[in-house]
Amino acid sequence: MLSTDGLHAAETAPAWTEWMGQLFHGIESDLYGDASFDGRVATACAGDVVLTRLQANRHRVRRRGSASCRPDADYLKIVAPWQGEAQVEQEGRLARVRPGGWAVYDMTRSYCVSNPQYSDHLIVMVPRAALAERGLALAPLMGRGTGGSGIARVALEAMRSTYQELQHMAPGTASGAGAAIAELVRLSLLEMSGEQTAVSRQEAFRDSVREYIGRHLRDPGLTLDQIALAFGCSKRHLHHAFAGAEQSIAHYIMQRRLQACMRDLRDPAMAGQTITDIAFAWGFSNGAHFSRVFRDHSGLSPTDFRRQAMLS
Repeated sequence: MLSTDGLHAAETAPAWTEWMGQLFHGIESDLYGDASFDGRVATACAGDVVLTRLQANRHRVRRRGSASCRPDADYLKIVAPWQGEAQVEQEGRLARVRPGGWAVYDMTRSYCVSNPQYSDHLIVMVPRAALAERGLALAPLMGRGTGGSGIARVALEAMRSTYQELQHMAPGTASGAGAAIAELVRLSLLEMSGEQTAVSRQEAFRDSVREYIGRHLRDPGLTLDQIALAFGCSKRHLHHAFAGAEQSIAHYIMQRRLQACMRDLRDPAMAGQTITDIAFAWGFSNGAHFSRVFRDHSGLSPTDFRRQAMLS
């Protein structure tokens, strides 16, 4: 068990950031600009399955780039809230997960998990080999949420109850429970894969639009009109295609631009660039508007965010 209880307020934020990097092999953590932090984390193993309970104030974690050589490369990660909300972003997808659901993501690929309020989450790491066998394509399922009903609900309850009862299990029994979790997760993803097939054309279109947005993110003229023209469709068709997604197109563009600006503001190599230079390089055209939406997104002004990033 790691806990900020007993630490001085000024020590809590850096301690938490260090713990996250150690527990999850180098992920970056930010605390929405909060100077002090309250959090605790406890980890246990059920055979090859690793279960972690994380109770903490609002925070974000992210990983950049591919990382097949990391110690956790053979695992996929699941977040299942008991309390609060987890916003999982990967491969241009966003899954908002609340109590009763869970989302799975690939630890070797870039991702961001935002917890915008106090959270009590169960985090489960499942061996990739247990899920990828028998031809199950994992990539299209990453960054997606499930768990409300059916086999995914059974998997969720198995993860929760195993964590809660693990201390009363013998090692062999715990290993069997871990294997059962892995199989239930595999069946859940298999079912999700079938559901995705039914809507694959719509999702493929959304993924194509997201990819186009990523390539043109620096263009201040990137608008719904431009996207519709590029895809030879109406704006109404675009709105309809994203009606079932977690974000509208406009919100998705804004979020991608803000994330890019945050990345550059953290980068020491960009220290010679002004905040306005960075904002305008990523498609913003009004400094006051950028400052306002940046503060709404990160909890800090761009200046304070950059200063804090450089100090850490």
